[in-house]
Parts: sequence; C-alpha cells; structure tokens
Amino acid sequence: MLGQATILHADLDSFYASVEQRDNPRLRGKPVAVGGAVVLAASYEAKAFGVGSAMGGRQARALCPSLIVVPPRFATYLAASRAVSEIFRDTAPFVEPISIDEAFLDVRGLEHISGRPVQIAGRLRRRVRAEVGLPITVGVARTKFLAKVASRAAKPDGLLVVDPDAELAFLHPLAVEHLWGVGRVTAAKLRAAGLGTVGQVATCEEGFLVELLGRASGRHLYALSRNRDPRPVQTGRRRRSIGSQRALGRRARPFGDIAAFLAGLVDRVTRRMRSAGRLCRTVVLRLRFGDYARVTRSRTMARATADTAAILRIALELLNVARSMIQSRGLTLVGVSLTNLCDHDGVQLVLPIDRRPQLDAALDRVKDRFGNDAVRRGVMVGRSLGDSIPILRE
Repeated sequence: MLGQATILHADLDSFYASVEQRDNPRLRGKPVAVGGAVVLAASYEAKAFGVGSAMGGRQARALCPSLIVVPPRFATYLAASRAVSEIFRDTAPFVEPISIDEAFLDVRGLEHISGRPVQIAGRLRRRVRAEVGLPITVGVARTKFLAKVASRAAKPDGLLVVDPDAELAFLHPLAVEHLWGVGRVTAAKLRAAGLGTVGQVATCEEGFLVELLGRASGRHLYALSRNRDPRPVQTGRRRRSIGSQRALGRRARPFGDIAAFLAGLVDRVTRRMRSAGRLCRTVVLRLRFGDYARVTRSRTMARATADTAAILRIALELLNVARSMIQSRGLTLVGVSLTNLCDHDGVQLVLPIDRRPQLDAALDRVKDRFGNDAVRRGVMVGRSLGDSIPILRE
C-alpha cells in the first residue's frame, strides 16, 4: 500500500434526487423521491423521514406525507454523470469509474502541480458544484476500501481525510455494515456470532470467518477489517457486466407479466452489449421478493454469444426455476445481468464465437434510428418496462 493518503473516492450525493432538485428550484430543501411504485432514490430531506431506495411508494408516503414523487429522467442523469466524469479526468491521471455516480481517483505525484490530496479533493468538490450544480462527497485514504468508507462517513456534501497513522482507530469502531460487501444477510451472520463492529471482526482468525461466511467472503472480510487492500486505481478497465432491472411494485403480478418484463430487459441489455462490441458467457437473473430478500440465479454457456434469443431462453429458464418462490413470496423487482464478458474479436475465447444474428443487427439499426420503442416484442404490447434502470454497481 502507498505510504500517503492519495486515493480519493468521490461519490455524488443522492444523485438522481439531487439532479431533480438542481433542475427544479421548487424541489430544493423538500423531501423528494425519484420513482413511482418503488423509490429509486431519495433526497436527504426524505431520508430524514426514513424513506430509502427500493422502498415501496405507498410505504414511503406513509413515512413522509409531504413527499414529492417525480418520475426518473435517465438521459438527464447520464448527461450529468458524463459532465462530472470530465472533471474527474481533468483532476487526476488515474480514474476508475465505479458506477454512474462514483469513482476512484489516484492523485499520487501531483503535490508539486496540484497541491496536497486534501486540496485536490476540495477543489474537485467546488468544481462539481460550480460546473454541474451537484453536491459531491469525497473520502481520502491510502486504500480504495478506506477511501470509500471515509466518503460514506462524510456524507452528505463533505470531505474526510483518513490519516495513515489513525486508520485502524477510524475503522474499527464502525459497524460491520461498513465493510465492503457486507449486506443484510452477511451482517446478520456476523452479529449472530457476536461481531457487531469492524474491530470485533479484526480480532477473529481467518479460519473462523471462512467457516462462518465461506472461503471468499471470509478471506475478504479478514483482510478488509485490517485495512489490507492492495488494489490500485485501475484506469481504462472495461465493464465486467451489463445489466438492467425493473421495479414491479408490491401488487401481485401474473407470472406471464414478469416473464414479459424480463424479455424486454433482455432485449435492452443485449442491444447495449452488442453496441459495446462484447459477448457474454454467463446470464444472471436477479430477483427481489416482497420481504426485500434478494436471490440471484445464474448459468454459464459453453461459448460466448451476443444472440438475444439464446440469452433470453436461459433467462426464462432461470425465472421458471424460481416460479414457486415468486408465487409464494411475491416479487418486487426483476433484473438481468450479462457477465463473464469478452471482446467480440474473441481474443479471450477458447471456443468459437457465435456470429451476431442478422435479425439482431437489423433490429439494432432500426432502434438506433427510430428509438427503443420502434420495434417491440408481441408480449410487450400493452405493457411498459416503466422504471427500468441500469444495474450500476458491477
């Protein structure tokens, strides 16, 4: 690891909601939720009432009767993200985008040109506010993991530098949920074992954590709890997956509707994948049930492909396997991710590549010219994908 805190984690605050408040002065200082049947993002004023992303719209309004709900505008969010990304690239030579609203920057070696890391971070925040009109929080530390934790602790609209001599003093009192990769299920396992803070996890032997959480997760948390994270900021790294998801709300839906929505999502992500000149080998189905529990199911193909029909067939088979769970527990979100990606030139492939079907190519050209809704599947007639959004953190 580096001897100085030179890694920045920059994270836009309540990104979707902040864009809406930026563009509509009447929303500023008021509780705002982006979405509809399901909350996609909430302003900090709404979060103060307990409103959060993935929450049902009815529950959000019950918590905050004055909540203002606005529909999402993804083209606007993408434009804002690109503007902020330009500032990132103008700030540091090494920038690693993580999602539409956050990135890592490595400012090592810029002291004589741009100043100390804290000065660079402060200037970055001022530029994003002045040029894009959005608040952004920045954490600065020696490791990517700790920089991300610092930005989370500094929210909203803050700046926090973790002194290299006080890293563990900062990290160990934090709740286990601050560890990268610890969600609701893992946190419950840790707390059931009497491990509520990062410091308590750090006292455990690696073997104990592996037995409790599995080999990969156990070793991962063992290292992070000691702030061992040698990963550099990687610039120019291509996406590891392409995905999209659709919130369904809390009302019961026929299985046929869910399958139709999944087909629409597959159409969307395969087109994006082909536009990027990539192929996939693994199809991942993502489900969220009425109790907010999440399940993923995946299948890896023998060879990489960009063929929509082949990918859709696997996605529907995975959905059918989960049919009994969906019917008994209810479904609030369905998503699909295409992973194990490689370039279309086949350099990373051992087996032959599928040739892009001529039909897919023709449909892509029509949609490029006339828009996504120019051609639709028969099952989507009378149905809308509604609040379908990219799966951002991959």
